[in-house]
Amino acid sequence: MRRPSPSSRARHRSSRHRPSPTRPSRLRSCPAFLVAALLLTGCASLAPDRGDSRGAGPVEAVAAGGPPGQRAAAEHRGVDAARALVPAEIPGLGPETRADLPEDSNQAVVATGRSRNSNRTTVVVYERDPVSGWQVAAGPWPAHNGLRGWTDDHDAGDRRSPIGVFGLTDAGGELRDPGARLPYDRSSDYAISGTGFEDEPLAGSFDYVVAINYNRRPGHTPRHLGRPLGEEKGGGIWIHVDHGGPTQGCVSVARPRMKELLRLLDPGKRPVVVMGDRASLAR
Repeated sequence: MRRPSPSSRARHRSSRHRPSPTRPSRLRSCPAFLVAALLLTGCASLAPDRGDSRGAGPVEAVAAGGPPGQRAAAEHRGVDAARALVPAEIPGLGPETRADLPEDSNQAVVATGRSRNSNRTTVVVYERDPVSGWQVAAGPWPAHNGLRGWTDDHDAGDRRSPIGVFGLTDAGGELRDPGARLPYDRSSDYAISGTGFEDEPLAGSFDYVVAINYNRRPGHTPRHLGRPLGEEKGGGIWIHVDHGGPTQGCVSVARPRMKELLRLLDPGKRPVVVMGDRASLAR
């Protein structure tokens, strides 16, 4: 057999490594639009992921540094959400007054006087929810207080209502119980006659009363005469039916509101009255 010459062997080796002219590369055989798509896809997959805030929600927009409008909306929503987590306080009460609210009290009758020397008052009833905080349960109701306004140091006969936070534990009246939850004392001793400071008739003012625990012993009828602070510090301060004028020191609301209050006050919620002029309650 005839051996191939060295030059022919070299030509044979080199021919094995040259691409065949009849077999074009796969890339050149693809249509042009597929080549472009492959190139674009490859670039997208190799590019670093920098995020995209287009179409993202407000929170994602903030994280990705989205448009200012979306960032502002997200920040506003975040503030609202944070506020929603904070239980609501009773409006108009300052830190000193709030500190006087018993921790176990979940019901408050707030009587806010117009000014220190005014005998006109607004009453709102609040109840405390364990999650949302203090919420309005009834009111606002127009009301009266002492003829000469309010005082931090009530004395018998000063014709001013005492400022402070006091318990509400006992009720009563001349008329039968309208459905009170507090212990109710019905008696003819609540009958009253005569006229008030503006010559208005007083009859029926004590048809329904709730005793305010100022200088009195809780757990007794509103008629009980015990005065722990002494007789000179006054007593017999009640919430009662409004007779159309100022009181000796009590807080008075219209008859329908008085019946509503009696049905609302719940001894299990440890009700209190928060009473005073607006400036004093804001302390």
